[in-house]
Amino acid sequence: MKTLIKNGMVYHEGHIRKLDILIEDTLISKVGSLIEDKESKVIDAKGKHVFPGFVDIHAHLRDPGHTYKEDIVSGTHAAAHGGVTSLCAMPNTEPVVDNIATVDYVQRRAKDLGYAKVYVIAAMTKESLGKEISEMATMKAGGIVGVSDDGNCVQDAKLMLNGMRYARNFDLPVIIHAEDYSLAGRGQINAGIVATRLGLNGLTGLAEETIIARDIMLAEAAGAKLHIAHISTAHSIEMVRDAKERGLDVSCEVTPHHLILTEEACLGYDTNTKMKPPLRTEADRQACIRGLIDGTIDCIATDHAPHADFEKSREFDRAPFGIIGFETAFPALYQYLVKPGIVVLERIIEAYSLIPAQLMGLPDNNIKRGNAADITIVDLQDESFITEEFILSKSKNTPWLNQTLASKIIYTIMDGKISWQED
Repeated sequence: MKTLIKNGMVYHEGHIRKLDILIEDTLISKVGSLIEDKESKVIDAKGKHVFPGFVDIHAHLRDPGHTYKEDIVSGTHAAAHGGVTSLCAMPNTEPVVDNIATVDYVQRRAKDLGYAKVYVIAAMTKESLGKEISEMATMKAGGIVGVSDDGNCVQDAKLMLNGMRYARNFDLPVIIHAEDYSLAGRGQINAGIVATRLGLNGLTGLAEETIIARDIMLAEAAGAKLHIAHISTAHSIEMVRDAKERGLDVSCEVTPHHLILTEEACLGYDTNTKMKPPLRTEADRQACIRGLIDGTIDCIATDHAPHADFEKSREFDRAPFGIIGFETAFPALYQYLVKPGIVVLERIIEAYSLIPAQLMGLPDNNIKRGNAADITIVDLQDESFITEEFILSKSKNTPWLNQTLASKIIYTIMDGKISWQED
C-alpha cells in the first residue's frame, strides 16, 4: 500500500518547508519536492502543516484496574485524536505494572487494539510502595523503556540510590515524581496568596525542589539517567540547568498546563485546575517558558490523567489530582505560546515529538526515508472547540472544556495507516 502526502508544509531537518512524502506500507520511502506516484492514495495537505507524530512520554491509561476512567483503547484513540502516535504509559494501575505479566498485558492489548504505539514505564519499586526494588531485569527483557513510581515518590534516599544503581545496569532512565510528603502535607494548590484566599491548604514548591536536589545528587553518585516529570518551579529549573552544565545525565519535561496556566486558574474552585504538581505562580510559569526555549527543559509531556466526572465533581479538597491532555495539548500550545510569538513552532515540534523519543530510547521519529511513517497533519487555520462530544477520552476533566483553541488535527498516521481522520 502506498500513500502520497502532497503540498504540505513539512517539518523536515529542523525547518518547515513545502515538501511531499511518499509512504510505502509502514515506512517513509521518499521525502522531496513534486513527488509523483500513480499507484498511491493521495492526501492533499495544501494549506496544512505536516509534523512527525507527537510523542507523549507521560500518560496514564488506567488499564488494568481503573477502566471506568480510561482504558488502552479509549486512551490511545484520544491520543490519536490529538496527533499522538507514540506514548509512554505510567505504571500506577491496579495491579501496579511491576512484573513481566502486567507489562505483557499492556503491550499485547495496545498492539492488538490501540490507535497509538504504547511503550511501558514500569514501577521502580514493588507495588510502587517505595520499600523493595522491582524486577527490572525481566521487565527490561520484556520491553520496558523506563522505571518510575510516578504518582508516588520514593522517600527513602538509600533505596532510591540502590534503585538508580540497579536501573543503570539496564540503561533504564529513572523517572521521578518529585514530592517530599512531609513538606507537601495535605496541600491542594500552590502555597501562596490564592490558597489563602480560597481557604485551601497550600502545597509548597519546596516539596518538589528538595526531592529534585536529592535525586540529582543520588543520580550523580549512581551514574544513572534521571528524568524529572512535570517540573513546575523556577528553582527546580535552575537546579536542572546547573546539573546539565556539570555534564550530568539529567533531563526534564513540562506540561502544557504549567506553561500556560497559573494558580489563579483555581480561583473559581474548578477541580479541573487541580493537579500535582499544582499550578504555580506567574514567575514560575515564565521560568518554565524560558527553560523550554533555552533547552533546560527538554520536552513537553501531558501527564494525561483521566478521572470520572463523579470524582471531579466533589468538593475541591476531596477531588483527585490530575487532568487529561492528549486532545488539547497541541491546540493549547499553539494558541497560547506559538500564535503570540512566545515560542517558535519548530521548538514545540522538537519538544513534543523528536526529543521525547530520544530521551526514552524510542525509534527515531524524524520524517525521513526509512523511518516509520508516524505523521500528524494539522490545520493551523482551523479551530478545535473542546466540548465533551469532541473529547474521545472516557473522562472529560480538562480546564479547556467549552473553550475554543487554535488549530485542528486533521490526520494522524501511525505506521502508514490512518489512526485518526477528521470528518
